[in-house]
Amino acid sequence: MAGPENESDVGLGYRREMSGWDMQQVDAGFFEVVPENWINRNTEPLQQLVACGRPVHLHGVSLNLGGNSPLNGGFLRAVRALMAELGTDFYSDHLAASGDAHQLYDLFPLPFTRAEIQRVGDRIKQAQDILGCRMAIENPTWYSNTGEMPEPEFLSAVVDYADCNIVLDLNNIDVNFKNHGLTSLNQFLKIIDFSRVNYLHVAGHEYDGRFDLFVDTHSRPVENHVRKVARELNQKYDLPVLLEWDNDVPDIATINNELAALREAVCIA
Repeated sequence: MAGPENESDVGLGYRREMSGWDMQQVDAGFFEVVPENWINRNTEPLQQLVACGRPVHLHGVSLNLGGNSPLNGGFLRAVRALMAELGTDFYSDHLAASGDAHQLYDLFPLPFTRAEIQRVGDRIKQAQDILGCRMAIENPTWYSNTGEMPEPEFLSAVVDYADCNIVLDLNNIDVNFKNHGLTSLNQFLKIIDFSRVNYLHVAGHEYDGRFDLFVDTHSRPVENHVRKVARELNQKYDLPVLLEWDNDVPDIATINNELAALREAVCIA
């Protein structure tokens, strides 16, 4: 299995709100950044993390794998250069659309159909040809969708067709189940080929009464049952766990408490 260094460790999504922090005080074994925020910019903060022995991996938001417009080859070549600069083999993006004529700054779901498996799979293959390596795709949250097959079967079929990997987001599976009641977290995991999973994402979410939906805000601690599943998968498959906290980012102490809870979970024998 191809996972990041410190495979039994806990990582953190590095966000701009953390730019003024002393990262030596953050108890994360590895980090993940959005490459769109770092291409053609000063990467010294990331270089410092790498120099301290904490790998930095790339998780994009704008590749638009599910869209119809041509993939941005220039962007992918820039991603490849940033991967080389940071010494990482890991780049991922979402199994979703993010805008064709314009970047929509949101992620829109794909219909879970057999026709989409080949169409999107061919786009992933093209991206990997440009990158010169496998990439990973993340299962997204979605608030409305259509299709002819369950989501985990669709995800698995795309991954097999494209011969790519997965960044498996446990929070997204949980949010989708709460909103739509289709596939529980445990049911979803029964379909996944874990030899293709690079690492896990966990986060918190909130209920929004205006829409009667749980929203993937990444603004709360990880729910206990999601943390428990992350622990079980870490023990069984030696998968790293990465915390995403993107909105209402708290202070270092709060982040470290959450990382400690995750680390305690994954280290329980």
